[in-house]
Amino acid sequence: MGVRPSLLKLARAYPKKRDALRFGGAARRQPLLLSITTAGVSRNSICWEQHQYAERVIADPMLDPTFYGAIYAADHTAPGFDMQSPKTWKKANPSLGHTITNESFKADAREAYNSPSKTNAFLRYRLNCWVSTNTAFFKPAALAKCKQPIRDLTGRVCYAGGDFSTTTDLSAFVIVSQDDDETLDVLPVVWIPEAAIETRSVRDKVDYIQWARDGVVRVTEGNAVDYKQIKKDILELCEQYKIQAIGVDPWSATMLSQQLADEMQTATTICNVRQGYASISEPFKYLERLVLDAKLRVDNPVFDWCALNVACTVDGGGNIKPSKQRSTERIDVISALCTALAVQMSASEPEPANDWQIVTL
Repeated sequence: MGVRPSLLKLARAYPKKRDALRFGGAARRQPLLLSITTAGVSRNSICWEQHQYAERVIADPMLDPTFYGAIYAADHTAPGFDMQSPKTWKKANPSLGHTITNESFKADAREAYNSPSKTNAFLRYRLNCWVSTNTAFFKPAALAKCKQPIRDLTGRVCYAGGDFSTTTDLSAFVIVSQDDDETLDVLPVVWIPEAAIETRSVRDKVDYIQWARDGVVRVTEGNAVDYKQIKKDILELCEQYKIQAIGVDPWSATMLSQQLADEMQTATTICNVRQGYASISEPFKYLERLVLDAKLRVDNPVFDWCALNVACTVDGGGNIKPSKQRSTERIDVISALCTALAVQMSASEPEPANDWQIVTL
């Protein structure tokens, strides 16, 4: 029995129409609905919902004996993930060598490895991995190598940057410290309003509630950003760690930065770091080098999620910066990290020479 192409188009394009097609089959004695797709980008889709449901039923078949799910995919977030390995290819392509040749797959993998702009297309269409943006900036394999416990920051020179929401979104504060071997430790602190945690979990398709239980997200009272709590936490962090300077975006955190400056009991200074190409491009490129060279240490699932969401924009001069508009999900931790790196890089610049060697005649 065939299904008309027009009905399949409706099923793919409109979840409600798909439901109508599904429940319309009740008139049949043995109705059967088949769905097949590769991984996608949007978590706000019928495909992602079916993918999650299939994972649950595969883990526990008794959950729904009438549903059969089969997922052939590589895990691009796992430590040691290698997109150029035939073992990785086989996980998502059980018919490898028959429907598609190993030589063709190897060529595609090599191109994706050498071109970040093509990495996600390879992950989606060849390895069946759900990705966060069409043009991912960071490679999952490179990020996996940076997933390490950070070294103790106590007594070390630190810098920090903030990305503070104006409404109900995430707010992030990231502390960085460079070690003697030029590696960098990264400690993210993230806040979310209590009243928004359930709705944000549904919208962003991540488990903020579990993250809160695990202590990687701090929940503040109310239904909007609680700047009093954020200020209190930052002041405590400045007492705990030797934070030399904090970078903030003057467009969104003028009042908070002024309050921090007024109440700071440490020698920490507050610096304005605008989020344009001039301020962010070099720190962002520096972050890219740290990730590619595996010189970054960070062990935080919110960082992992934000990093995999990052898409960037480029200006005519080759300057780059992370783009919240192009990134389909949250990147607040990466924005805060780039701000912290901008402050650190500024502090490490040599002082201008006092002797200008001006000769007057």
